[in-house]
Amino acid sequence: MQGFLTSPPDSNQRFPFARLCVLQSIWQFSTELPPPLLQAATWSGYPQDVLKVAQDLEMASINVIRGLAMDAVQKANSGHPGMPMGCAPMAYALWMHHLKFNPKNPRWFNRDRFVLSAGHGSMLLYALLHLTGFELSLDEIKNFRQLGSRTPGHPENTHTPGVEMATGPLGQGFASAVGMAIAEKHLAARYNRPNHSIIDHFTTLICSDGDLMEGVAREAASLAGHLKLGKLIALYDDNQITIDGSTDLAFSDDTEALFSALGWHVQKIDGMNVEAVDRALVEARLNQDRPSLIVARTVIGYGSPNKAGSSKSHGAALGPDEVRLSKAALGLPENEEFYLPEDVLAHFRSCIQRGQKQESEWSAAWDRYAEDFPDLAEELGRMIRGDLPAGWADALPTFGEALATRVASNRTVQVLASALPELIGGNADLAESVGTEIKGGGHFQAATPEGRNLCFGVREHAMAAALNGMNLHGGLRAFGGTFLVFSDYCRPSIRLAALMQCPSIFVFSHDSIGLGEDGPTHQPIEHLMSLRAIPNLAVLRPADGNETAACWAMALDRRDGPTALILTRQAVPSLTPENVFDHPARRGAYVLDSDPDPIVALIGTGSELQLCVEAAATLRAQGLPCRVVSMPSWLHFEAQDDEYQQEVLPLDLLCVSVEAGTTFGWSRYAQTSVGIDEFGASAPAPQLYEEFGITAANVVEAVHELISDFAQDDE
Repeated sequence: MQGFLTSPPDSNQRFPFARLCVLQSIWQFSTELPPPLLQAATWSGYPQDVLKVAQDLEMASINVIRGLAMDAVQKANSGHPGMPMGCAPMAYALWMHHLKFNPKNPRWFNRDRFVLSAGHGSMLLYALLHLTGFELSLDEIKNFRQLGSRTPGHPENTHTPGVEMATGPLGQGFASAVGMAIAEKHLAARYNRPNHSIIDHFTTLICSDGDLMEGVAREAASLAGHLKLGKLIALYDDNQITIDGSTDLAFSDDTEALFSALGWHVQKIDGMNVEAVDRALVEARLNQDRPSLIVARTVIGYGSPNKAGSSKSHGAALGPDEVRLSKAALGLPENEEFYLPEDVLAHFRSCIQRGQKQESEWSAAWDRYAEDFPDLAEELGRMIRGDLPAGWADALPTFGEALATRVASNRTVQVLASALPELIGGNADLAESVGTEIKGGGHFQAATPEGRNLCFGVREHAMAAALNGMNLHGGLRAFGGTFLVFSDYCRPSIRLAALMQCPSIFVFSHDSIGLGEDGPTHQPIEHLMSLRAIPNLAVLRPADGNETAACWAMALDRRDGPTALILTRQAVPSLTPENVFDHPARRGAYVLDSDPDPIVALIGTGSELQLCVEAAATLRAQGLPCRVVSMPSWLHFEAQDDEYQQEVLPLDLLCVSVEAGTTFGWSRYAQTSVGIDEFGASAPAPQLYEEFGITAANVVEAVHELISDFAQDDE
């Protein structure tokens, strides 16, 4: 049998190859079957007593998963028990027979990535994490959905060891898993060498009917098929039930035909049968010329006499009586909560030894790789750690001429790409417009996965989610771009990136009515404030080329959250200091220039900083001392101490904000605002700025009105 394990399976031996680990683990806790008997077993015919114990242990393990899910949801009186109960067999098969991971080192880099895209079934994942030996205690399972627990209602990577990403918004897990598979394929292409497959792992996910209904998953599936991401495997929990009832109410797609047409390898199986799941997973792993979808027919709430197969088991606790009936039907002790027999736990915990061995073997392979390719190993090791190389910002460009900040951004990207091999980027079919192309970097395609330019096509939803997956995977710093108005399409992924503390970089150009003739459908008005409303998202709107380079440095320095770079289409003058790495923009807001004892501060962002400078000149000529403040980032400014904030914007200073977008929200800093609170129009940019009053003259007028109003209040 050991000889069989070291040989690749042929088409007739795939099933036993996948499940031998069950048989091999039995002797560790079974007094009935000593090792010699097990070792004598061959594929030509396992002893029946060995098979019987294995099958009983397998079913007991699956039912323990179901029992933990039922009990945790019932104790919380909140959650989704049905999905874990139905998915337990295929999750068991995946985790126990196929998935490569080390519970004692959840961040081991060459682990297989597992994403529970159907995040409402979180207790399935929590049960597996506890059982296989991750740092997630049974007490945490008992505190499911409670304040401060490590088992929140939907999985969150910042809360729970072993959770790769936060899931819950359906489709996001699927699309981000595509990004993880892109990262693996790209890094393998660039760093693996003959006899040194140092990057070699799969990305596997479990998704639901709801995931596949969401547009973001459809976009991502199309992209994955085009890119032939052969190490991406999706297990589709085809239980045909949603909250409202049968999927027949709204979902009659031929999913197999659809994914086949998208370039996926598709299988349809009985998802309640471990053997069938095993065969399908081995088949999927052997077919690495395209991504795989395994359509697994399951029964939601399996084991529940009165609620199995119905929406009644989807989104609510089964109820105490039904839990007891379900346990009886599954052969679990009816009156024992969180039942976990020793033999089952020992079986699951065999994953620890297996995982440690796998990581140890990889570490030895890494040592051989480092000996043969020391420079590559040093570079890749740094990238895996997430460290930036010494002196990476030394070559950041400075700008003295007037130019669009999107142009300055592209020039900055070229310099950064030379210094940072981990930098990889793309766009939603707008490379030239947004300025995201890494010149000479090649295109990431199925045949050229070493390319550093990602062509997402017109798929903003999938782009944003895939960026998150790439950055969560590690080893890369991925960015993607489109027009600011289309950040609406990216918003769910941006919000999730902020929640996950994922350092994705979103590059948004054409940031105002300054884009001109394309008209109001493409002119963002409320978008800046909408993005600023997302906690932990750094929204950076640079005023010129130097601030743009500084903002790129700020984005790359962020390790605990995403950044949105907001860039102009039109040229803007060079106004700010050239010391771009130590640029004052790093503090979020700073005094660009100021008179002694100013009466008013003009706060500008982006292309409107120049209007503040012009207005200040007029006010000074009129005898009004003033201050000009550049505020590229609210988030960074609010992270400064009170002393610095008061130094820039004293409480007794009258303030006027100037930004070509909605004035909503600016009352945080200013008593009055010059902005736009209506949709734009189609015309050349200079005409639009005049039409909507975004002019230096109107800034001056706003200052006089503000001073007059305060003078009247003083009277």
